[in-house]
Amino acid sequence: MMIFFQIISFLILPIFVGGLIRLIRARAQNRRGPGVLQVWKDIFRFLGKDSIDAALGNFFARMSPLVALVSMLIAWSIVCFEWTSFVYLVFFLTLERFSTTSFAMETGTSFGGMGVSREMLLAVSAEPTIILMILIAQTHIQMDVSLADFSMGFLFLIACFYAILAELAKPPFDDPRTHLELTMVHEAMLLEASGRKMGFFEISYQIKTATLLTLLVKLALEHTKFHKNDYLSPDWISFWVTPAVLCLAVTLGIWESICARRKWTWIPELMGLIFLIILFLGTLVKLNDL
Repeated sequence: MMIFFQIISFLILPIFVGGLIRLIRARAQNRRGPGVLQVWKDIFRFLGKDSIDAALGNFFARMSPLVALVSMLIAWSIVCFEWTSFVYLVFFLTLERFSTTSFAMETGTSFGGMGVSREMLLAVSAEPTIILMILIAQTHIQMDVSLADFSMGFLFLIACFYAILAELAKPPFDDPRTHLELTMVHEAMLLEASGRKMGFFEISYQIKTATLLTLLVKLALEHTKFHKNDYLSPDWISFWVTPAVLCLAVTLGIWESICARRKWTWIPELMGLIFLIILFLGTLVKLNDL
C-alpha cells in the first residue's frame, strides 16, 4: 500500500504543484489566472519546437538541459521513494544548479551573467542551511505531544520553509514578475533557451519545486509522535504526503501574492540568521528527545 501512494505522489505532484501555485497567487490578487495545467501545456508547446542555439553555445549549451532534467528526476525519486539518504539530495540540487548556470555563462549574455551572480549568492546562502536541515532530520528526531516540542518544531519548519524559498528563488529572495534588470534569477539564466531546451529546463524546475516541498512535508510528518490511530500511523504517512504538499503549494501561492522582494544585501543576513535558528532549534529538539 505504501509503495502505491509513493507512486501516486511521484506522478501527480510535479504536474499540479507549479500550476497550483500560479493559480492561487492569481486568485489571491483578484485575477483569474492560468489553469492548473497551463504550465505543462506551455512545456509541451516548447517540446514540440526545435531549439535555436546561441552563437557562442557549445557543449554545455547542448547538454545542460538534459543534465538538469535527469538530476532533478533522481532527486525527486530520492525524496519520493527514500531509496537512499536525503543527504545525496544536495548533490543533485547542486548538479542542477551547475547545469543551469553553465548554460547561462556559455551563451554569453549580460543578463545571463547577472542571473548567475544572483543564483550563486542564493546558492552559498541556502545550500549550507539545507544540508544542516537534512542532517538534523536524518538523526530521526521524534517529537512528543507537548506545547514546547510543538513550538520548537513549528519554528524549525518555518525556518526550513525560508531556506526552500531561497533555493527556489521565491519571494522575498526573488520576484520573477518584476523588471529583468532589477531582479530575476531563474528566468534571467534561461533567456537564450528555446524549444526543447526550454521545455527540459521548465520540467526540471517543476520537479525541483515538488521535490523541496515534499521534503519539507516529510520532515514534518516523519519526525513526530502525534500518530494516535491507524490512519495517522507511520505506515500511512505516504498517503498524507500528496494532500499535504498540495496544501503547502496553496500556502506558497498566497505567500507569493502578499510578499515583496527584499534587497539583495539583505539576503546573506537573513540566511545566516535562518542557519543559526535551524542549528539552535535542532539542537534543542535533539537534546529534549534524549
